[in-house]
Amino acid sequence: MSRWLAALPLVVLVGLALLFGIYSLNRNPDVQPKALVGKPMPELVLPSLEDGRDVAVREATAGGPVLVNFFASWCAPCEIEHPVLMDLKQRQIRVVGIAYKDAPENTRAFLTRLGDPYAARLVDRDGRAGIEFGVTGVPETYLIGADGMIIDKHTGPLTGADAERLIARADR
Repeated sequence: MSRWLAALPLVVLVGLALLFGIYSLNRNPDVQPKALVGKPMPELVLPSLEDGRDVAVREATAGGPVLVNFFASWCAPCEIEHPVLMDLKQRQIRVVGIAYKDAPENTRAFLTRLGDPYAARLVDRDGRAGIEFGVTGVPETYLIGADGMIIDKHTGPLTGADAERLIARADR
């Protein structure tokens, strides 16, 4: 009996490894959750990075279509996509930035160092806005229509091709 008890942790470990293996073989890594696509943007109020005053996200995105980009200073992929965002700004395409789980002073330093591509800068210090939007990790970019509906979502750093795809969806 004591041999079975001694072997029990090993049996449980093998069982968990088997379950994990089956899950990962059946999981499609290209599937990106887009639960809010086609639905209204969440009604949120976030502090402005500049002065801390409360700003309704819907107000910041009024006159869309507009891109809403969740980013953070601690996010390496956010630095990779930053030149694409700067190009969008130069092309007069509005992008609202939401600093996700980041200290405002770090966000300011990040934007000072790399340039500021955002028409508005909001702070989601505790990550609640990210939860409301369905953010799975930064960077993530949402295309918001003039009517406040979420048209599309891109997970990961934007490339030029990704940005063009989102812009093309806005023109439909």
